[in-house]
Amino acid sequence: MGKSPKIGTCVRFTNMEDMAEKFDTLRKSGFDTCQLLSWDPTLWTEENVVLMKGLLEEYGVTPSAFWCGWTGPCVWNFYDGQITLGLVPPEYRQKRVEELCAGADFAHKLGITDVVTHMGFIPENPNDPNFAPFCVGVRSVAQHLKENGQWLLFETGQETPVTMLRCFEQVGCDNLGVNLDTANLILYGRANPVDALDVFGKYVRNLHAKDGRYPTNGHDLGIETKIGEGKVDFKALFRKLAQLGYDRHVTIEREIEGDQQLADILESRDYLQAVIDEAYGDASVMA
Repeated sequence: MGKSPKIGTCVRFTNMEDMAEKFDTLRKSGFDTCQLLSWDPTLWTEENVVLMKGLLEEYGVTPSAFWCGWTGPCVWNFYDGQITLGLVPPEYRQKRVEELCAGADFAHKLGITDVVTHMGFIPENPNDPNFAPFCVGVRSVAQHLKENGQWLLFETGQETPVTMLRCFEQVGCDNLGVNLDTANLILYGRANPVDALDVFGKYVRNLHAKDGRYPTNGHDLGIETKIGEGKVDFKALFRKLAQLGYDRHVTIEREIEGDQQLADILESRDYLQAVIDEAYGDASVMA
């Protein structure tokens, strides 16, 4: 059996004071890896680098990636999302380029090589006048990360797989990758994650294990669900990932709050571990 992915979950970095409790909960839940999620550039300070390093060492936690947000408006639907999210809206692009670079520098000081973000609703039409300048903005971030020895990962969902691939080709940097959110491709009605691997599978460096259902109207995203209750075929997904040789991280993301969130995450871990063991065992037999 080849090396199989390691399961972790998401930890939100909203203030320094709560991080010890969050890492303690993470370890008591049986995880020692996480994606560190942050949307607040005021937290990316030298002082917090020192404090965060100490906590990561104290609790024995290894971040698999730094999910880097940005400031300004963000609306998660098909209408206002088009004009508010990521680097696509020209009026927010330069500031967000700078924020992504600052977040990457913070992550670099923590020893994190993968930086993840949502790029926004990338124009499907390559002749759209906003497509080329958007790619210039992406290239600026990617080149900055390259100097740090880091990768810039696009989280899937807001664009079709082929649009993401076209963007990678246009930007032309060799440190671009994919954070495959298994549900987002469905929630945004863009693709299913299994077939999407045929398009960008070689670029996948991290993964959000999440489930959900397709949109039922043209304004709102589909509904996220607990893993196993949505449309993601995890068995087919991990069989294909095993064939691709994917051996990095699987990060469970459950976008609810309260005690039920942790209960669902723990149940999902057991389900996913069984699926991964079967898929990667089958892959080693086929090899």
